[in-house]
Amino acid sequence: MRREPAFIFDLDGTLVDSVYQHVLAWRHALEAEGIALSVWRIHRKIGMSGGLFTNQLLRETGVDIDPERVDRLRRLHAEAYQRFADQISPLPGARELLTWLSERDIPWAIATSGRMETAELNIRALGIDPQDATIVTRDEVTYAKPDPDLFIAAAEKLGTPVETSLIVGDSVWDVLAATRCRALGVGLLSGGYGGDELRQAGAIRVYDDPADLLQHIDEVGGRR
Repeated sequence: MRREPAFIFDLDGTLVDSVYQHVLAWRHALEAEGIALSVWRIHRKIGMSGGLFTNQLLRETGVDIDPERVDRLRRLHAEAYQRFADQISPLPGARELLTWLSERDIPWAIATSGRMETAELNIRALGIDPQDATIVTRDEVTYAKPDPDLFIAAAEKLGTPVETSLIVGDSVWDVLAATRCRALGVGLLSGGYGGDELRQAGAIRVYDDPADLLQHIDEVGGRR
């Protein structure tokens, strides 16, 4: 019986260096709608579902956000993010980590709160054809992080119990979602959240980036 756990990865800030491009794209979208929000406040919401993003936005700004405006914001964000495509690159060790897992027949998947219209840019930046990997996007689930639906769906696609999976992410939303489906959460600092924040959300280990995780892969149940 296989003893190695499956690995389920978040995408933005976990495998690709794209968090701040998302922040700037959201700022552009909000400004186009006449909504003022500080960049740091936008950053704190990257990784959560779009629905929660807009709910928090409403509370913080008092702006009326109806379904039509929500859809416009999403489209404006996607259009702005496309313009940053040439700035997106894999985080250190991301490609090597995925290759290492594949060579040892350890299953892995990517589960992202982004929709495929933006996620595809990041996946291709990793040198991966979206058709050749196990990927779950926001388009495929009812709720995104911090709900666990994305990770549960990814585990189902891999044919492995989510409870024995390792979920790797850069935000508290990733770790909270991992906790809610009784998986083990591993935090990375490469998305801008602090180690204490990730541990308080439930991360069992925290590493700098994918390269650091690969260097310490034995600590989380990988096998060299």
